[in-house]
Amino acid sequence: MGQSQIFRTGGFCLASLFCVFFLSGCGIQSIPQQLNEVESSQAEIVNQYKRRADLIPNLVNTVKGYASHEKETLEGVVNARAKATSTQINAADVASVQKFQEAQGSLGAALSRLMVVVEKYPDLKADQNFRELQAQLEGTENRITIARQRHIENIKRFNNLITVVPTSWTNSLFFKHEKMAQWTTEDAKAIEAAPKVQF
Repeated sequence: MGQSQIFRTGGFCLASLFCVFFLSGCGIQSIPQQLNEVESSQAEIVNQYKRRADLIPNLVNTVKGYASHEKETLEGVVNARAKATSTQINAADVASVQKFQEAQGSLGAALSRLMVVVEKYPDLKADQNFRELQAQLEGTENRITIARQRHIENIKRFNNLITVVPTSWTNSLFFKHEKMAQWTTEDAKAIEAAPKVQF
């Protein structure tokens, strides 16, 4: 093997190593991968909120069986559920995220008012069907909390990739993603501990 061939082989190896290093650290892979993570965690949040919404008709019907005259509270839950289930979310749209959070927050508040009403009805609290719904609702609230925490972390990582050098250069050149709206800080304290569903 001649000296020139050795130099060519060495140069090829160095170029290959540089390409591998550049491609793995510049964001060309990690930005799309992290975007996929954000979309996945958002889908999980929506899925868990849907699970909560699906429990509500049975919950309302069960409460109605013992407290049908609490019409205003029951209607409030039904209306809040209808609004929450009709609100779509787009992680790249700040207004969409805020609207989705407001709708889910309104539903949570309506459920809280329902919980207060339930306290006045010991027979309802002892109802087996109601107790099972309570357990399912508690489990769902815990899943929502976990899903939201994961989503917040994924958005933070994505925003870091597209705003921090050197991956931000790759974003500017190839992807041109905008920074994503983060979940509101007032919600951050609320999700530190899973909400308790007590009837």
